[in-house]
Amino acid sequence: MKALITGASSGIGRDMARILSDMGYDLILVARRKSRLEELKVALPTNVTIIPMDISSTYNCMKLYEKVKDEDIEIVINNAGFGLYGEFSKTKIDTELDMIDLNVETTHTLTKLFLKDFKKKDRGYILNVASSAAFMPGPMMATYYATKAYVLRLTEAIDYELKIDNSNVYVGALCPGPIKTEFEKVANVEFTIKKFESGEVAEYAIKKMFQRKNIIVPGFMMKFSRFVSKILPDTFLAKLAYNSQKRKK
Repeated sequence: MKALITGASSGIGRDMARILSDMGYDLILVARRKSRLEELKVALPTNVTIIPMDISSTYNCMKLYEKVKDEDIEIVINNAGFGLYGEFSKTKIDTELDMIDLNVETTHTLTKLFLKDFKKKDRGYILNVASSAAFMPGPMMATYYATKAYVLRLTEAIDYELKIDNSNVYVGALCPGPIKTEFEKVANVEFTIKKFESGEVAEYAIKKMFQRKNIIVPGFMMKFSRFVSKILPDTFLAKLAYNSQKRKK
């Protein structure tokens, strides 16, 4: 049994690696920070291959896939991503395009490549890490919210296609709320509501993935937020998100 995890050097990715290793999975861990991956490798009980790589380009995604495609990978977790806070007209376009590359294009590319292999075998799990941000417009974090909406909708569409095909392959989206990770520092924002521990979110996500839950939302409040987002108009949701984001700065 083997699992590939991107963004594995910290946060949810790191905790998912620990959980899957404890379950007996050998791991392929991908992230930019080699030293973090090396530290994690020696702490895990199963065989671990580390691949220090920036996968925010399609070229590097293809290189990664070519490097591991002959491994008997059962699980792919697309966790790599980051956020950015600020008014859309004032944030740096280079940073936003890098975010789109990593949050959207990387997830899209790796999902497509591994899905083709999994469908041939008629088995495998792909878990795409989205966010509760995917459920509404996100003024003051517009690009980040939009990228996570893409990940969610892409995953939902693929899940339906697999069901139509009677496939045994699983594709799901994890949509957590605020988590105690390095996300806030990178995004230059501070959450004002209660944050989950990344370990408990990772544990819940893995459990629900094996139960084949297609949209995984940890916590009662986030489940309630998702329900509310379905019945309130987008203009009101945008206002709620804006007021919430302004308090974070």
